[in-house]
Amino acid sequence: MDEQNRKIRTVVRIGKNTYTVVGKESEQHVMEAADLVDAKIREIKSKNPYLSSTQLAVLAALNISNDYVTVKKKLEDKQNEED
Repeated sequence: MDEQNRKIRTVVRIGKNTYTVVGKESEQHVMEAADLVDAKIREIKSKNPYLSSTQLAVLAALNISNDYVTVKKKLEDKQNEED
């Protein structure tokens, strides 16, 4: 397999679970993403410790998606201003 198509395996810990992530991104990139998810789950859990793991995961995904959409919209607006 050539360097461009090489898959990188990264082991991350989110909450109480360990996951092996396989992809093209660097280990540092995957660890940073996993740390973001873990931090968001901890933040939500600290505000409502009675949520299930599934509820925590969905709310974390929704919060992170909201951040992504906000940043994407700002970038699009900035690009439209430059055009």
